[in-house]
Amino acid sequence: MKIRIVTLGCKLNFAESSALMNTLIARGHERAKQGEQADICIINTCTVTDTADHKDRQAIHRVKRENPGARIIVTGCYAALKPKEIADMLEVDHVVAKPMSEFRHAYSRDDRTRCFLKVQDGCNYFCTYCTIPMARGRSRNPQISEVVARAEHALAEGAKELILTGVNIGDFGRSTGESFIDLIRAIDSIDGTFRVRISSCEPNLLSDEIIDFVAHSRHFAPHFHIPLQSGNDEVLKIMHRRYTRELFRERVEHIKRVMPNAFIGVDCMMGVRGETAERWQDYLDFISSLDVSQLHVFTYSERAGTRMLDMDLPVIPQREREQRSKILHRISNEKLIAFYRAHEKDTVTVLWESKKTADGRMYGFTENYIKVSRPYDRTLVNTFETCVCGIDIRQAL
Repeated sequence: MKIRIVTLGCKLNFAESSALMNTLIARGHERAKQGEQADICIINTCTVTDTADHKDRQAIHRVKRENPGARIIVTGCYAALKPKEIADMLEVDHVVAKPMSEFRHAYSRDDRTRCFLKVQDGCNYFCTYCTIPMARGRSRNPQISEVVARAEHALAEGAKELILTGVNIGDFGRSTGESFIDLIRAIDSIDGTFRVRISSCEPNLLSDEIIDFVAHSRHFAPHFHIPLQSGNDEVLKIMHRRYTRELFRERVEHIKRVMPNAFIGVDCMMGVRGETAERWQDYLDFISSLDVSQLHVFTYSERAGTRMLDMDLPVIPQREREQRSKILHRISNEKLIAFYRAHEKDTVTVLWESKKTADGRMYGFTENYIKVSRPYDRTLVNTFETCVCGIDIRQAL
């Protein structure tokens, strides 16, 4: 049968979709080509916000419209949390709704330059606004030896960049008695010409030891993604986050002290219950003062089953949430432009990608995640090049 998988949400979902497709192909099925009608369509969903749920439903409608004779199967976090809501959709034939309790290996090899390698799943934190533990289950991971073997396999297939992914990857080792620093040391010991990026890591788990190791490692890129969620301590307590903003500042300052060129992306949420005007201004003052490179902005939405719904706190009107989102997006653009300009004349190492643009150029990323371009040269695809590259700021925004 011809299979199509549509993936929404995080890089972990993309890795799991890739693993699923590879399993189906190994069992004799085929990947449906572009524009070809599929026999089975699988939608791997996200449910991090109401907007994500809406996009899931839109994707289900679109996929059925484009593949009218296909059997529609829905899986992922939205399916785990709201199976009846999905099953009631006329387009859906089957919902895979059971949250997983064991670890399932996955990595995405659809792009032969990069590989998203799943190293951890689930979360034990139960923040008051979040449904992910309900959808993904408790924190779990494989043995380090298993991760290293899969990393070596991906590199042998041609990957030049590994991105370590999971729900809460800093919690790696909870189910095996190991630790995240043990994992990155083991991966760094692999021989070869490649680099590694660490995806989102909680600030309370991103230790100075990890930061210092990355700074002097063979393969790890000076690139961090750290969830802040709020820059006000009272709101962090409401959210049941496990750090203060001063600890967050310490992490950022330590990174910049040992890796001045490091790219630091920050997850920022706004509009949660209890985020009064005074707390919001305090949040803005804090985030503006940080030497970070980009903000990933999320607007809070009420999620059934979360503890925040039971809190007797001021509710922020939707229009005000949207205004706050615009402000954070503006701050993010300003920080990203400043970061790009600060490194415009640097000598960098670029990993060139395969896509050719309409105007005959190719793109790549530096070790510190700056997107650069040059005239297309097929011989450079999936290779590293050390050069001084001019930067078009518009590429970043």
